[in-house]
Amino acid sequence: MHDTPAEPLHIGGLVIEVRPVPGRKSVRVTVERDARIVAAVPAGTDHMTLEKLVRSRLPWLYSKVRSREAEVEHRPVRRFVDGEGFFYLGRSHRLRIVGAAPHPVALAQGRLQLRRDCADIASDVLVAWYVERGRHWLPRRVGPWAKALDAPPADLIVRPLGYRWGSCSARGALNIHWAVMQLPPALVDYVLVHELAHMHVPNHSPEFWRTVCRALPDYEARRQRLEEWGAMIWLPSAS
Repeated sequence: MHDTPAEPLHIGGLVIEVRPVPGRKSVRVTVERDARIVAAVPAGTDHMTLEKLVRSRLPWLYSKVRSREAEVEHRPVRRFVDGEGFFYLGRSHRLRIVGAAPHPVALAQGRLQLRRDCADIASDVLVAWYVERGRHWLPRRVGPWAKALDAPPADLIVRPLGYRWGSCSARGALNIHWAVMQLPPALVDYVLVHELAHMHVPNHSPEFWRTVCRALPDYEARRQRLEEWGAMIWLPSAS
């Protein structure tokens, strides 16, 4: 559980949200997919230390924020009408509005079916469908990677994570965004390996990337593809 967020930092025209995290040993600065900058810090980190670190990363932060803002601006809008495409595990499935059906959302004959009486809550029922799919599919997928990295997770939770693909808790639990179920399996693997590696190395140091590389030698190519896919997937207004 996170402590109450500290006062944000204002540096170089940027606003950095500061989140003290119990048990964290190092500072992790990330640019979320909605272009917010978040610094996860050990409890008790003083602002002078954090400000010095952030200033050293300003060129990277400016570049990352620009790319995130462009991604948000060009994200395609999906409508819940016949023929609209929604991704599931890397494949686009056309939406079909149906009458009577046992479930609000179902994948049948290559089409994503939405029951007509759920049209007013289509966004909610589709998110629930992705969550349920993730709860069944992801634990089987993460098992071999956890074994390979000697980092078996205590638990795997599929839930909304804003604009983060995943996170891991101090207890070793994995939190995975339901939206990863739209990605191709190879990119889901990258998200899982990334978070499992954080169980050994909490930051993005060279040691962290070496850990990722041991499991995924082509991780750089997958990371680039994930950036591209991030601009294509569907996210409701409240993700």
